[in-house]
Amino acid sequence: MKINKQTYNDVAVIELHGELEADIVDSFENAISETIADSPAGIVLDLSAVEFIDSVGLESLIWARDYCNDNRCGLRMAGLTENSRKILEITRLRDEFDAYDELAEAVKSFA
Repeated sequence: MKINKQTYNDVAVIELHGELEADIVDSFENAISETIADSPAGIVLDLSAVEFIDSVGLESLIWARDYCNDNRCGLRMAGLTENSRKILEITRLRDEFDAYDELAEAVKSFA
């Protein structure tokens, strides 16, 4: 998995590429922690290139949501692939996250 960070109008965008699974969770959680330390208006997870999410990856997404809430930083998701969307629906986690089809929509939601 590859993790990239960008900023758009004080909104941090974390792009994930590959599979969100146990092997990458520490790097993902570190990216969230480091990003929050910069005090952005919010964080958008760009999941448009995520092919699979395992149970540890799902736990990490929940951790990210809670960590952001605890630090008064909103969290949004953008670009869920069909596979990722199905995983969130099957696990009944889909409604636990603010998700947008397009990255630009998610970024604008913080305005």
